[in-house]
Amino acid sequence: MRILFPFLLLLFSGSTFAATVDTFEVFSTVMNKQIKNIVITPASYSAEEQTFPTVYLLHGAFGNHKDWLSKVPAIMDYADQHEIIIVCPDGGYNTWYFDSPIDPSMQYETYVAEELVAAVDNHYRTQPLKGKRAITGLSMGGHGALYLCFRHQDTFGAAGSMSGGVDLRPFPDNWNIKDRIGTYAAHPERWENNSVTNLLYLLNGETPPMIIDCGVDDFFYQVNARLHDKMVERNIAHDYIERPGEHNWTYWENAVKYQLLFFAGFFNQE
Repeated sequence: MRILFPFLLLLFSGSTFAATVDTFEVFSTVMNKQIKNIVITPASYSAEEQTFPTVYLLHGAFGNHKDWLSKVPAIMDYADQHEIIIVCPDGGYNTWYFDSPIDPSMQYETYVAEELVAAVDNHYRTQPLKGKRAITGLSMGGHGALYLCFRHQDTFGAAGSMSGGVDLRPFPDNWNIKDRIGTYAAHPERWENNSVTNLLYLLNGETPPMIIDCGVDDFFYQVNARLHDKMVERNIAHDYIERPGEHNWTYWENAVKYQLLFFAGFFNQE
């Protein structure tokens, strides 16, 4: 692994940022390729004795590791405010952050939850404990964040989702899902087993703190509302937000600041 092109962004929209942004390249053994990721360290990272909690921030379909920083540069300010490291992985082209059973080049569950976390903890001054590590994302990344947290509760201590595609089944022909797990007609069990809404049974111990947010005008609103109802029925604690808004960056720019505030509270409690 290696660091590529570290740079300091000083000015955006009249605000001064002191956070540092690295392009952090990690070799994935499971996929046999180099993958780029953005890592944002806060201004206080310059104090060499200090260690920091980490938030993994996942992009959506058709996106890449640069999306969050280019669309919402204020995440640099949030890293400073909360004294956290923010990691924006490249989750590949419409991979949905699971390990594809039919495409060996799409093993992004293993990459993010195991290879990337280990590389970040090895290279940066993180606090390598699940109580100091959270994960969230938008759309496909919202699905990915809850999916990875549910399946790797020893790695991620808290999770969030913004406009997440938390149930794959209503969308059998969208966003290359069938290219990753096969068609629903041929492999319904894969669609069932990879939908977050069907994975609540994994939360059979200490429930990780969760914050789920979706706009009422979003095409994923109904699947998020159903997930919320199922969690209430099962007495699974979580914060749930629904408000006017669509599936766009205007919504996520507002949502992410509350997600990061939620995680900051979790880290401080720990």
